[in-house]
Amino acid sequence: MASEHNATILWQRGEQSFIDKKFSRAHVWRFDDGCEVAGSCPPSKLIPPPMSKPDAVDPEEGLVASLSACHMLFFLGFAAKGGYRIDVYEDHAVGVLGKNESGKTYMERITLRPAVTFSGDKKPDAEAIAELHRRAHAECLIGNSLRSKIVIDPSEPQFA
Repeated sequence: MASEHNATILWQRGEQSFIDKKFSRAHVWRFDDGCEVAGSCPPSKLIPPPMSKPDAVDPEEGLVASLSACHMLFFLGFAAKGGYRIDVYEDHAVGVLGKNESGKTYMERITLRPAVTFSGDKKPDAEAIAELHRRAHAECLIGNSLRSKIVIDPSEPQFA
């Protein structure tokens, strides 16, 4: 079954000259019923603030976060189905850019580093946790859409 997922990306010139190439890359990502996220290109020597917005999400960060969230949502679902209670799931995901065979920059590798805290009577062992991550990775539609190498490097689970 096909489904649509929509986003509106809005950039406006405002009073900027634009043709002098010194325009702001700040923009807005809009989702669903009004959720807005500040967007920008990553700040760099080529595009320093105020032409870039350091406190906004850049597309590369958005891609990494999207993969991390997708993996997490499947992990949480499988854990709940397995009877494991999770109190905290925190991932410090990292994306690394590289060059592809055509010399174009792309997201070469994304490493997910989830830290999970379980509680309750039923506690998963290392094998069960590895299986939850394996299933989450296999089902994550974002991961299935990327050609980036995806590494799952979970920390030791915590038990409350």
